[in-house]
Amino acid sequence: MFHIYKGYELVEAYHNMRSNRRFHPSGAFKKTAQAIIVLIVTLLLWNAPASVFGIDGLTVVQQRIIAIFAFATLMWILEVVSSWATSVAIIGLMLVFCSDSGIKWMCDPEQVGDLLSYKSVMATFADPVIMLFIGGFILAIAATKTGLDAQLAKVLLKPFGNKSENVLLGFILITGLFSMFVSNTATAAMMLTFLTPVFRQLPPEGKGRIAMALSIPLAANLGGMGTPIGTPPNTIALKYLNDPEGLNMGLGFGEWMMFMMPLVVILLLVGWWLLKTMFPFSQKTVELEIEGEMKKDFHTYIVIITFFLTVALWLLDTLTGINSYTVALVPFVIFALTGVITKRDLEQINWSVIWMVAGGFALGYGLNASGLAANAVKSIPFGEFSPLLILVLSGIICYLLSNFISNSATAALLMPILAVVCSAMGDKLDAIGGTSTVLIGVAIAASSAMVLPISTPPNALAYATNLVQQKDMSKMGLIMGILSMVLGYILLYMLGTMHML
Repeated sequence: MFHIYKGYELVEAYHNMRSNRRFHPSGAFKKTAQAIIVLIVTLLLWNAPASVFGIDGLTVVQQRIIAIFAFATLMWILEVVSSWATSVAIIGLMLVFCSDSGIKWMCDPEQVGDLLSYKSVMATFADPVIMLFIGGFILAIAATKTGLDAQLAKVLLKPFGNKSENVLLGFILITGLFSMFVSNTATAAMMLTFLTPVFRQLPPEGKGRIAMALSIPLAANLGGMGTPIGTPPNTIALKYLNDPEGLNMGLGFGEWMMFMMPLVVILLLVGWWLLKTMFPFSQKTVELEIEGEMKKDFHTYIVIITFFLTVALWLLDTLTGINSYTVALVPFVIFALTGVITKRDLEQINWSVIWMVAGGFALGYGLNASGLAANAVKSIPFGEFSPLLILVLSGIICYLLSNFISNSATAALLMPILAVVCSAMGDKLDAIGGTSTVLIGVAIAASSAMVLPISTPPNALAYATNLVQQKDMSKMGLIMGILSMVLGYILLYMLGTMHML
């Protein structure tokens, strides 16, 4: 989806690098060995005696879902294939072996237990949360197509003047703001492109270049926490929190922003202070030159009006009664009817992310609809677990995994499990603020993982500028990641205990 964005060549280089690393001939043996290990583990779990799992009343379908869950976990962690390809495989396996449209002799409900509805498995790709993603992508594509993004960057950066430290603050705040509504990869690519003339002005021997280059991934990663559409883990958390058949908390877009925006602003300001302190500027002023003009035509004005209308409806969802998922289709409808978005533009939607998320939703549906979650709750004494232990462990596991694999994949794996665990613990979680503290905490932990160049696409893009050494990125990423999690969990605990979530 990124060829319409400024800085597309950076994104293309990043994806080529990942592809070459994954499919290089020297790594073929390793990938083959990993694939064989995944296959063996999956088959062992698929065919093991039911008594091995220690879950009373385990059916064949439920056991198959355990095997598919293990398959997904290993495939996502080892990155044997792309994350979205694993998600497609999850949905396919569930349909063929666990649904009422599966292989006849392997899907006899009298022998294997209650089957999943094939319509419901397929519907995970049309979940309301998916519509939220698509609405966000459509807004971003329209803004870029009309040049609105470049114009916004010019206007918003102008008040920061030309003092080096203030320009750094401007890039951090604007990148954070853009990342709340636009893909953090696209935002990072665009802002790094805008920084290119600034890099040329700063002396090579100074540390100001490092501060500028690191500011973009830091702000892009943290900024995404501010809205439900800012990053996939947020949207996945919102799905489980608002599921009518699950927690049904009715958490709105505006409510999310109300408690997350202050956290994001504080983190961005702390990040700015750390960057200018750790990597001081030797040149005190820089001149900003942002190329690109906004088109002044009918379509541009439609995009501007629609953008502000959509954001207003998101913020006022509790007042209007229109939920954020429905609001996400408003720009799609307007842009389609007015010709702002064409059929070719639809090709730019990041379908790989959507498939990735849909696969995670399919796992969650399988756990619940098969009865596996209910059986696990009965057989495993979740109620005896320490709430604090669940909170800390879930955050640490998510943080560690997200530094090495996609944070979307990490959230897709952890959210359905934690939703089951939290439901089983009941009122006991009130001591730490409730289920929302755990699930939103996981979303915060996922966005806080930015230690390595491979941790997030914005990190990789900044590293590709050759202005940042891995030790600098790791140091800054570790400090900000820990601060983000500590402050985020303190905020969630306070909101939860005051029953504001």
